[in-house]
Amino acid sequence: MKTFEIPEFYNSPILSRVKEFRSTKDPKKKDFSPTLLDFGNVRFMLARHFGFCYGVQNAIELSFRAVKENPDKRIFLLSQMIHNPEVNTNLQDRGVRFLMDTDGKTITPFSELTKEDVVIIPAFGTTLAISKQLTDIGIEIQTYDTTCPFVHRVWNKAEKLGTDKYTVIIHGRPGHEETRATFSHSSASSPSLIVKDKKETILLGDFILGKISLEKFEEIFKGRYSATFNPQTSLERLGVINQTTMLAAETQDIANYLKQIMVEKFGAENIQKHFADTRDTLCYATNENQDATQQLLMQDADIAIVVGGYNSSNTQHIVELCEQKFKTYFISSVKEIESKDTINYFDIHSEQRKTTNNFLPNKNPLTVVLTSGASCPDAMVEEVLMKILSFYEKTKTVEEAMASMLP
Repeated sequence: MKTFEIPEFYNSPILSRVKEFRSTKDPKKKDFSPTLLDFGNVRFMLARHFGFCYGVQNAIELSFRAVKENPDKRIFLLSQMIHNPEVNTNLQDRGVRFLMDTDGKTITPFSELTKEDVVIIPAFGTTLAISKQLTDIGIEIQTYDTTCPFVHRVWNKAEKLGTDKYTVIIHGRPGHEETRATFSHSSASSPSLIVKDKKETILLGDFILGKISLEKFEEIFKGRYSATFNPQTSLERLGVINQTTMLAAETQDIANYLKQIMVEKFGAENIQKHFADTRDTLCYATNENQDATQQLLMQDADIAIVVGGYNSSNTQHIVELCEQKFKTYFISSVKEIESKDTINYFDIHSEQRKTTNNFLPNKNPLTVVLTSGASCPDAMVEEVLMKILSFYEKTKTVEEAMASMLP
């Protein structure tokens, strides 16, 4: 696999050794069991896969290269390069400015841009309309386009479905940059509709079967279907794609449900004419991270800590999984751990930052599940590990823990 030039301050001496250890023992990535770092009275269960994925590394390399190669030019990020506040702040500290926020609201008007400016396209990609706006100004967006190759793969799948006259159902978060970009590309080749979860998919199925009215359909899906989508005629041939960071099991459940709806309406003997059996379009890193998190759930631990940007979709899904078994704290950085007693964390259900005391159970040994999202630097995870370790006396040294790594 390609290697990337990533700033050294994102790397972790400890976690790099852990990952190298696992890679050496399991080069084909068939073992998803966690790694145990045992410091004696506190132990860490590290997910087999976590941290920067291929697409994020590519985006970081290109973004820092843009800064290095254009010392005398204005450099803009279209929006957050990835959903990690530290990485975005590091680029801002180097003079990079934002054109939009994550919701697509303007920060720097496009009218202020010139063809001499540099614009970095984020890993999520962007819409065809925005690409045209920038190109019309004369900006060479291809030079620093960091769109993840797995996002491109989804766009190609949507185009193929359109060529075969299928309507594209996109499983994704409607306001997410990647979903907006995918919707734009998909809509160019086929009627397209966004569903955010299984609950909405059931309502879509009810409409297909005539159980709810057109008015109800339009109320539910307003603003989430393309101009070429006709509710009366566009739901006879369907194919499902997804935002690459969604839960794999949920996407598969949505596809299976819609397939059964089409069987019910058109008959099993005709299903190939009405439903495209597409493989899910999650990226490999999302699959690996979710599979590794599932393996964490098979372990005994006292708490789980997940590190990542609070608006990171893939990280939120890791939190969802961990919450199935552990008391889970979703934190953006080590700064959220104020002391051994106090932690600030993000509640994904209320979408609010909260504070709790006595978050570390009084156990000996204490076992902590520790993982992160695909846009989180390993250095930030190491900081969390070392912070928690600092609360305990007479622990083993890092070298001693490394020497006894399991499996």
